[in-house]
Amino acid sequence: MTINIKHLGCTDYENTWQDMRHFVDQAQKKDELWITEHKPIFTTGVNKKKFVMPHTKIPHLFVDRGGKITFHGPGQLIIYTLINIKKNNLKVRHLVSILENSIIDFLMKYKINSYSKIEAPGVFIAEKKICSIGLRIKNNYAYHGLSFNVDMDTKPFSLIAPCGFPGLKMAQLSDFNIKSTVEQCGKEIALIINKKLNLHYEQNNKY
Repeated sequence: MTINIKHLGCTDYENTWQDMRHFVDQAQKKDELWITEHKPIFTTGVNKKKFVMPHTKIPHLFVDRGGKITFHGPGQLIIYTLINIKKNNLKVRHLVSILENSIIDFLMKYKINSYSKIEAPGVFIAEKKICSIGLRIKNNYAYHGLSFNVDMDTKPFSLIAPCGFPGLKMAQLSDFNIKSTVEQCGKEIALIINKKLNLHYEQNNKY
């Protein structure tokens, strides 16, 4: 499969979200990974059960991805996966597993043991969450994607129940005395995702 990797820099969440929706509505021929980070914002997905608005001046936005409330801010890597799951013979669970395992492999490079949970999409280190995943399917495309905490202000997470789990603590790469940037992590993780997607495609599209 052919996939374009785009580095967007720091972007406005709502504008990027609308750009994703436009991409999917236009049914683009090529799949893409968008690498970015956002200005501080809380977003809540389609699961609004027991939603509580955080008491803060940080803006909040209801969006169309799966999942509950989370926080985005500078120092957090975002990789949006604009992928035609039908063309690539992907089930949603396959894609989620590819994203989780890509983060797990990336962390293993630094000898950091991490794991995923079936009941809570994302990646954890000693019960702290370092990566969250939320997707939306439309026109056979999966979009939205993952957020990976690199070196950010995690205090706003304490104002919410991250991903719907009260008291859930967040981890980030800098907790392990690893100096890296969102851009550097984005390049490495996107390449791992791309490799795993291609491997899946080759294994599941043999004639």
